Amino acid sequence: MLLTGFEPFGGRSVNPSAEVAQALDGVVVCGHRVVGTVLPCVFRTSFHALETQILRHNPRLIICLGQAEGRAGITPERVAINTQDAPAADNAGQRFSGKPVVPGGRVAYWSTLPIHAIVTALQEAGIPAGISSSAGTFVCNDVFYRLMRLLERRPTPRPPGGFVHLPLLPAQAEAGQPSLAMDAQIKAIRTAIEVCLEAVRTTA
Repeated sequence: MLLTGFEPFGGRSVNPSAEVAQALDGVVVCGHRVVGTVLPCVFRTSFHALETQILRHNPRLIICLGQAEGRAGITPERVAINTQDAPAADNAGQRFSGKPVVPGGRVAYWSTLPIHAIVTALQEAGIPAGISSSAGTFVCNDVFYRLMRLLERRPTPRPPGGFVHLPLLPAQAEAGQPSLAMDAQIKAIRTAIEVCLEAVRTTA
């Protein structure tokens, strides 16, 4: 299965999504080896890097991770929208306002990950989690939208795919900001992978 994170952005030196993807790279979960890779935090370029990995590995499952400052738990995203609109520039200095991800494309795509089952499993494991209905309008959403559009165009059976946001790490958080320890984040995403692969197995 393919697991991606993002390089640090916004002047930070660490991105938990990259750390988790790298920590799980090569780990075997439910008989499937995890390919963990880090994407550039750049509109469109990040998706090209993702697509290269998909073509190379033909994964049974694709989970993209990103950092969500201000969130206290693991948040699988419900929907990707066809909008690029962010006040901050990406790592290439690009800044978009109200531009579509794909001109003429669908308004939105639903995640095909079992997001309710993921959240239930995480909560039962004592890890804070909840479903998010907004992946934002920055590079995370851009990758999420393009991924789901790509998967829609693949022949069946299609691998499930989607996006999960992670909280800041304690070392990143300023006073009062929520965060979650690295070991808990790694455990959470490994659990999410297990839930997703079990869903793939039972529907195959």
